[in-house]
Amino acid sequence: MNHTPARQREVFEYALLRVVPRVERGECVNAGVLLYSQAHSFLAARTHLDPRRLRALDPDVDLTGVQAALRAAERVCDGGSSAGQAAGDGPGRRFRWLVAPRSTVVQPGPVHSGLTADPAAELERLLATLVR
Repeated sequence: MNHTPARQREVFEYALLRVVPRVERGECVNAGVLLYSQAHSFLAARTHLDPRRLRALDPDVDLTGVQAALRAAERVCDGGSSAGQAAGDGPGRRFRWLVAPRSTVVQPGPVHSGLTADPAAELERLLATLVR
């Protein structure tokens, strides 16, 4: 009998990425999830933009600009050279920078926490549940 030890569930933090096409109205569409787990050395973002839902809030929204901002968040999470100035920072610092409040079209929501043994699977579950 093979007794492979189960991966231990560890704390993770996540925040939604919200698109607020008209900041003065405060209406938003969830378009992505940022997930960070220090214990698992994991930081990633997954995004999914529904242009139809976004255009329902603002028919003149700059879809190209929104998509570029969402891709930029993914690049910052990846931490490679395409992450710009954040490339040299650790994952925790990059996560904190990404979830800092801002009043732009793409905004982070509040930070929440949970437990997981598989942060990549948790990220996909959150994307499916909260964004798609």
